[in-house]
Amino acid sequence: MAANMVSPRPVWLVPGVRTPFAKVDGGLRSLDAVALSVPVAKAMGAQLAPGTRPDLLAWGTVASNLGWSNLAREVLVDAGLDGRTPAFSTVLACSTSMVAAFECAGMLGGDLHLAMAGGVESMSRVQIALSQGLSDWLRRLTQARTLGERIDRLLAIRFADVKLHVPGVKNRATGKSMGEHCEEMVKAWRIERDAQDRIALASHERAVKALAAGFFDDLVIPAGDAARDGIPRADTTPEKLARLKPAFDRDAGTITAGNASPLSDGAAAVWVATDEGLARLPAGRPRARLVDWEIAAVDIFNEGLLMAPAYAIPRLLARHGLALVDIDLWEIHEAFAAQVLCNVAAIEDEAFVREKAGVAASLGKFPWERFNPNGGSVAIGHPFGATGARILSQAVKELSALGPGKRAVVSICADGGLGTVALLESA
Repeated sequence: MAANMVSPRPVWLVPGVRTPFAKVDGGLRSLDAVALSVPVAKAMGAQLAPGTRPDLLAWGTVASNLGWSNLAREVLVDAGLDGRTPAFSTVLACSTSMVAAFECAGMLGGDLHLAMAGGVESMSRVQIALSQGLSDWLRRLTQARTLGERIDRLLAIRFADVKLHVPGVKNRATGKSMGEHCEEMVKAWRIERDAQDRIALASHERAVKALAAGFFDDLVIPAGDAARDGIPRADTTPEKLARLKPAFDRDAGTITAGNASPLSDGAAAVWVATDEGLARLPAGRPRARLVDWEIAAVDIFNEGLLMAPAYAIPRLLARHGLALVDIDLWEIHEAFAAQVLCNVAAIEDEAFVREKAGVAASLGKFPWERFNPNGGSVAIGHPFGATGARILSQAVKELSALGPGKRAVVSICADGGLGTVALLESA
């Protein structure tokens, strides 16, 4: 599905802030999704010009909680932001907060000029639920009005229903994990283990270097017991990565804990603004125009689960007459190093681009030297709902440093055979 920007006026992205990203059960383990989000929303609100507020707030998480129905509104209320700001929740797996930004961009105009888009994941606080059968029995039991009804319904319990529902990181329709699906893609595209480990090593090296240089200082705020990202490893080496055993296919697999993004906690946000909305934000902040975006989907029973970006990227570039080399910055979500390699192999393949993506033009070779210059999800972490806002904010800051008129493509793969891609241009 193609989607051009709705507004005839420019829509801008301005970097927001995020919590540090921490591995599950790490420094953010005590915070649920609302508690993780509140410091981010407060810090974003503190950036606003006195007496102003955002016109919209969109927020999302993938592993939801029975304690709320509209996470965005709970975040706004607990953060003490202006209650007159409409807030809505959204979800699209790993693309959740990126889609929140797209939704806000499409809604700006008229009296709406500034939106806060973000997301969160608290994998350390995933809620374990009752099975549906046990839930149904318990609900009927609590509705009983007499002692006789209570006894009858108490005795009606089926022991087969007495179990818990423990959420898993797997696709409901296929029953396979993301890693198992990615291993299938690896075999289809003949991706070597060494290539995956090289991407993982570069991700850590670049993230560690960026941390030392202060690149993340204005993008990351303290939360819980974490003051800065704790996942990037300065001691990662090719030898250490090579020694790790396959995590999903024990016999012939190539995906390991070292070349895959870790389960993570964290929250992140990004600003979406018209020209009028920019006036409410601090002067001189980096910004980039959201030129265009694309959402794609694939048939997960006949195509790799994480291959949708390979359909979206050619279509997005073709609309603007661009080749791969015309993009100055590539920020690609590293769910797995293998997923990046599979999608790049596909967009470099003229037959794939023509026959599957439906684009006649050859896109050329991918410029690897422009890829994830400050590290990606393998090293930084991947809290599902927060990654979109993290990667957009990071890309805008990187792109702005390149000077005016530079272009970036930001790409995220998502469960369900989905993918989202944005084309940005620096001011």
